Amino acid sequence: MSIVLDQITKRYQGTPVVNDVSIEIAEGEFFVLLGPSGSGKSTLLRAIAGLTGIDHGRISLHGNDVTHLSPKDRQVGFVFQNYALFRHMTVADNIEFALRVRRVKSADRVARRKELLRLVALEGMDQRLPSQLSGGQQQRVAVARALAHKPSVVLLDEPFGALDAKIREELRTTIRQVQRELGITTILVTHDQEEAFALADRIGVMNLGRLLEIGKPDDLYARPATRFVATFLGAANLLLARQTADGIRVGTTPLSARPQDRAEPGREHEVVAVLRPEEIELAPAREQLKSTYLGVGTVQTKLFTGALER
Repeated sequence: MSIVLDQITKRYQGTPVVNDVSIEIAEGEFFVLLGPSGSGKSTLLRAIAGLTGIDHGRISLHGNDVTHLSPKDRQVGFVFQNYALFRHMTVADNIEFALRVRRVKSADRVARRKELLRLVALEGMDQRLPSQLSGGQQQRVAVARALAHKPSVVLLDEPFGALDAKIREELRTTIRQVQRELGITTILVTHDQEEAFALADRIGVMNLGRLLEIGKPDDLYARPATRFVATFLGAANLLLARQTADGIRVGTTPLSARPQDRAEPGREHEVVAVLRPEEIELAPAREQLKSTYLGVGTVQTKLFTGALER
């Protein structure tokens, strides 16, 4: 495994903000930590980088225990939400900064910089200052700088939060392409479900300091194991149902749904059925429905959002 977090706990004034979190992340995986504000995801990311100490647990990178190592000794690249570029330095100097600190030869620095500018689509902008770049371009420079010293792991803390929608989408595509080309293990923190779905090989959902579930995006969306994950990953209607020997029922209506866990033979019990908006079929009359009839309703409002209508 590339990254192993073993029972990580971090407290502030006695209150756990990261509570007994364990994760194993494979070499070359793009892993997304997803959760609302205050869930502990950024604190956990900073702990991996060595920017925040932990109160309990162990952090391993590529089989090496780095729990007590300084950030510069962990071989990670970190991308901040607010770019954190050196405002008085050119693009070239920002990207080469970590290489200068490591006393890399000038010719090697220039070659690495040109390679990275090509990867992030900023060729020819070497001599510009951050103030001469758009927000999206500045974040591309921040990504290139984080990759300059060839880290074994890249950590991104909500890197698209300050960007408009179109630039966010373009930068997401760029980062995913760069990650795949380099095959570098990457962890990204976000509260945006769409962002997580678009980028992740796997997603870990956090809330109130705890890691609730880990899984592939489509699995978590289609078959969540907890109420929080069901409602956080897109719109969801939660229906109280019963699991019987014949299947799942809402009232007397059978549902074509598979349960997370099998009931004990001959034993009925209550379950929560997750109904997504895209799974609901509307028709003027019951006879026109192609799916299970659940009841009569009234459309009260209609919202046009472009590609979707709600």
